[in-house]
Amino acid sequence: MPTNHVTPANGDIFTDLNVPDAENEKKRLILLGAIREWFEDAGMTQEEAAKAIGIKQPVFNDVLQGRYRKFTIDRLVKLLAVVEGVDNTGCID
Repeated sequence: MPTNHVTPANGDIFTDLNVPDAENEKKRLILLGAIREWFEDAGMTQEEAAKAIGIKQPVFNDVLQGRYRKFTIDRLVKLLAVVEGVDNTGCID
């Protein structure tokens, strides 16, 4: 009977898959997740949320879909800074 060999994961899929620049990939996903969480809590439409943070709706959709390769860490940090200043009415505090 054949024996299956399983290598335990270390908890970081990017590293496990030998993704180049794994740490930056992970950071971008964390930032996207924070923006997505704000959106879900805000109760706005994508169009309203995009307008509130100063980007176009298709770009905001890329954020929500987790298309992290389209964004630099710097851009995501700037978007998150804006997001943290926007209340649930779409007004900047």
